[in-house]
Amino acid sequence: MNPWTLLSKDEKYDNPWINVTEHQVLNPKGNPGIYGVVSFKNLAIGVVPYADGKIWLVGQYRYPLGYYSWEIPEGGGPLSESPLAAAQRELKEETGLTAQNYEVIVEMDLSNSVSDEKAIVYLATDLTQGESDPEDTEELKIRQINLEEAFQEVESGKIRDSLTVAAIYKMVILKHTGKI
Repeated sequence: MNPWTLLSKDEKYDNPWINVTEHQVLNPKGNPGIYGVVSFKNLAIGVVPYADGKIWLVGQYRYPLGYYSWEIPEGGGPLSESPLAAAQRELKEETGLTAQNYEVIVEMDLSNSVSDEKAIVYLATDLTQGESDPEDTEELKIRQINLEEAFQEVESGKIRDSLTVAAIYKMVILKHTGKI
């Protein structure tokens, strides 16, 4: 039940992570227009490492935004890799943690007005600390924080990353309902 009519597509940009295509369309009212679509070549993966009422956050400078951001461990999972394997890899790379248990707690579309990027967030429990191995593009700081304090940082706007905000809200709900 798509009310849009696609007239043509023109690829404008392509790299190993994204593709940008301009669509010539007729909108739902039948008027001509353009629609830019950003297609992602990875699945967005997030992990909430959780133990004893605390979660781990990763801090890093986010180049597109021009500021420092505190986030759950997250990254891109190639579409050829299982989401769980990507979550396990990201958690180990960014924090050095491994987990015995993983559970999907959030699935979302990150910016559905201009992109097709999908995300999955896992809750990781029964944790073991090891050595981290961040990618060359990552200069990370790691901190443990009480879930309630993380929630306050979301509420105050200190934590703004969409995956992290959604994950912390979900964690608070899980804690409130006794599921964690």
